[in-house]
Amino acid sequence: MAKKLAVIGAGLMGSGIAQVSAQAGWDVTLRDVTDEALTRGRDGIKASYDKFVSKGRLDAADAEAALGRITTTTDLEAVSEADVVVEAVFERIEVKREIFAAVDKLARDEAVLASNTSAIPITKIAAATARPERVVGTHFFSPVPMMALCELVRGLKTSDETLATAREFAESVGKTCVVVNRDVAGFVTTRLISALVVEAAKLYESGVASAEDIDTACRLGFGHAMGPLATADLTGVDILLHATENIHTESQDGKFAPPELMRRMVDAGDLGRKAGQGFYQH
Repeated sequence: MAKKLAVIGAGLMGSGIAQVSAQAGWDVTLRDVTDEALTRGRDGIKASYDKFVSKGRLDAADAEAALGRITTTTDLEAVSEADVVVEAVFERIEVKREIFAAVDKLARDEAVLASNTSAIPITKIAAATARPERVVGTHFFSPVPMMALCELVRGLKTSDETLATAREFAESVGKTCVVVNRDVAGFVTTRLISALVVEAAKLYESGVASAEDIDTACRLGFGHAMGPLATADLTGVDILLHATENIHTESQDGKFAPPELMRRMVDAGDLGRKAGQGFYQH
């Protein structure tokens, strides 16, 4: 019998997690608060499958079968049948805690409750439930179908069994896992990229070098596949701004304080690739 996954949030991350999971054979329920959000999410998944088929990376019959394993709903009670529940909503602790408190009352006792947060401590999210030992971080990377990494994060009370189940799930959908054993804000990957993006944005903001030259320095000097400002555009300037704000609030470490330029870019809607303009034009 196929394992059952519930994904809460049909945005880019949630639909990406649903996509790779269905392709790997999981029965997926994708939940959001509006039918319009669910339609956008499902349409995005189909378009991604179609792209893989056109490039010969996925058989058309397999793509159709995977899409058939995804159901959509606005009813949160659908999580009651899931073996694993993954929350993938906006990076606000209040929103996530509200969702986990509700899911805690609906999900099976043995279900693993996971958050796709990139920066918020898992312990803070787990505290909204009566089963913090069953809560874990599963930090996927965007775009989920293309990125091979999943960062598993232990909250203060996450059990070994929960961590093992989360690893089994992530590896079953084709991801390589790294484990964060101490629940610091931003974990490993977001702390590293946030510090680099903040410094790169400050260098660009103060006129030290162009965005192109800063990124070229990181690519050719350090062997990075993509420079920090291009990464910000790919991830979303708004996403990285919220991540750095969360880490700075939690750690009070000045190196994570986002520069004014990033705030003004978000105010102006220059969010990166998804908006057509960020540190670069797209």
